[in-house]
Amino acid sequence: MALFEELEIKLQFPEIKAGQFEITSPRTKVYNCIAWAAGDDTRWWWPDQINYWPQNAPRKRTTEAFISMFQQLGYAACANADSDPEFEKIAIFTGPSGTPTHAARQESNGKWTSKLGNSNDIRHELIQVGGFRSNGYGNVAVIMQRKRGAGSQIFPKV
Repeated sequence: MALFEELEIKLQFPEIKAGQFEITSPRTKVYNCIAWAAGDDTRWWWPDQINYWPQNAPRKRTTEAFISMFQQLGYAACANADSDPEFEKIAIFTGPSGTPTHAARQESNGKWTSKLGNSNDIRHELIQVGGFRSNGYGNVAVIMQRKRGAGSQIFPKV
């Protein structure tokens, strides 16, 4: 099964090459990339009227609304995606129209982790899930950071 999942991911994300990513979880529809970047693997996060979204963040599909949401989790904009042992970072991706499409979280080892829709979580290089070909999530629009460990469990759990 893992071989099939790996092949499927490589087909969907042309920037990912064999041996350059690692599947780190089984497939699940329970949570999405935004939840995963926020550290929540218990529910789907999206700024609609159906899914979870932090109470004081605007329920809009705009980069500003996603920035506001991550600010509520203790993140602030930063200059780069370089690994820093003092900070955990997230990246917000936007599509051609400028609307958010994806978020990824940087791990302490400097690699990035993403939840791919209803599929798996993977460990990867940041640019490998970007681009506009196939299922690429577009471009990194914003990098944000917070002190490592500063934001664990600051959103309500179910």
